Amino acid sequence: MAKTKETAFIGSIDQGTSSTRFIIYDRDSRCIGSHQVEFTQHYPQAGWVEHDPMEILESVKVCMAKAVDKASAEGHNVDASLKAIGLTNQRETTLVWSKSTGRPLYNAIVWMDVRTTSVCRRLEKEIPGGRTHFVETCGLPISTYFSAMKLIWLMENVDAVREAIEKKDALFGTIDSWLIWNLTGGVKGGLHVTDVSNASRTMLMNLKTLDWDKPTLETLKIPAEILPKIISNSEIIGKITKGWPLVDLPIAGCLGDQHAAMVGQACKKGEAKSTYGTGAFILRNTGEEVVQSKHGLLTTLAFKLGPKAPANYALEGSIAIAGASVQWLRDSLEIIKSASEIEELASRVETTGGVYFVPAFNGLFAPWWRDDARGVCIGITGFTSKAHIARAVLESMCFQVKDVLDSMHKDAEGSEKGEFLLRVDGGATVNNLLMQIQADLLGSPVVRPADIETTALGAAYAAGLAVGVWTEEEIFASGEKSKSDTTFRPQLNEELRKKKVDSWFKAVERTFGLADLSI
Repeated sequence: MAKTKETAFIGSIDQGTSSTRFIIYDRDSRCIGSHQVEFTQHYPQAGWVEHDPMEILESVKVCMAKAVDKASAEGHNVDASLKAIGLTNQRETTLVWSKSTGRPLYNAIVWMDVRTTSVCRRLEKEIPGGRTHFVETCGLPISTYFSAMKLIWLMENVDAVREAIEKKDALFGTIDSWLIWNLTGGVKGGLHVTDVSNASRTMLMNLKTLDWDKPTLETLKIPAEILPKIISNSEIIGKITKGWPLVDLPIAGCLGDQHAAMVGQACKKGEAKSTYGTGAFILRNTGEEVVQSKHGLLTTLAFKLGPKAPANYALEGSIAIAGASVQWLRDSLEIIKSASEIEELASRVETTGGVYFVPAFNGLFAPWWRDDARGVCIGITGFTSKAHIARAVLESMCFQVKDVLDSMHKDAEGSEKGEFLLRVDGGATVNNLLMQIQADLLGSPVVRPADIETTALGAAYAAGLAVGVWTEEEIFASGEKSKSDTTFRPQLNEELRKKKVDSWFKAVERTFGLADLSI
């Protein structure tokens, strides 16, 4: 990518909802070594989802060591050429730990967890403005999704958290803060920081000042001293300390996973990307302007690539269950043995046979925002086979993305120019049938890059930018990247597309108000 011939590698920690990876990239953005491990999902009650923070630390350590071993085995001089690492993480997932012992005071509460529903309902009644009270400040509605609600639950329900706060021994953070604190020393001087993109998902950061919002903290009774310092996405944060692989290497980039994917996809103002993972997340770069949605989307920070760089903002639509519904078919229903089998199974039929599946397992996020919704599968007849259900699961992912993009188009009305195309990434995009269904339901082209793991690449770019491996111009130069992209073009006629969308809306409406069904 860059013109200088000096060998330079950048590492990237990609800490996701179900797995951790470490990838080493060369200057041409090629992976020269990687390792991935899955970790345990804990479901203590219906709607509750937790991770063990110590298991996450161990997964990062293992991935770093093994990726370095693999790259070295291929003849790469990693020790001499690795310049820095970047970090990207599952957003909103919340934990509180002890400053003195370094131990978590409770498991990490995962972004999709809905235990805070009662906290949300209470605040909506108590605070003037209700659900949208904080939107003007932070861009986000009161929702189980965001970190502040999870932190309030921990403060109200976990004695160890409450006591640590009273003793000034508590530190709050999302997963990025937890990792950086441990990588840079932990109890021996670890740095307690978060980046602007992760901070923007807590409900506690003012989008304009890019600092913690004091009135919000006062309203929610959250002590400022437990919060990390907010930094940019691209700067030298600190160095890795003893007890970890790659001692003394700078940590130079940090972004929430969806923001990292925007950088990895080189999304400039007006461009949108959709990442298909456990959930699906669609972000559209709105440039240096904070745009408030009138159609159920979130306003969030896109990225700020340096302490003195301007902040780019985005409109976001978050979908809680995308790839997770394929895991459900595999693990709970045992219709498939591996996630990769769904494409072949769904390809056995040309349609869903009138079956519509809405995976509202823990409610619906954008643009509906219904935490009282639960999953439905409708239109089942004696003709329905597991192939029809598999295809309906794939279609559900694409319908949800379309719902979000329709809202984005409404919010951007009058500012869109030329043909709209959707950039895609994430593990599920290897599924060609899924991508074709997405293009058909959108009526717009879908563009898949050669490297679909753009989240890790975005974090690497941010770190490389901070240490001079790449320039911003090189990162956002899209011409050379597009040669190996795959484009899926719509093949469905408009009349059938409209009928299918109308049927989908019927299915979505059936999910509302089902959270209190008797067991």
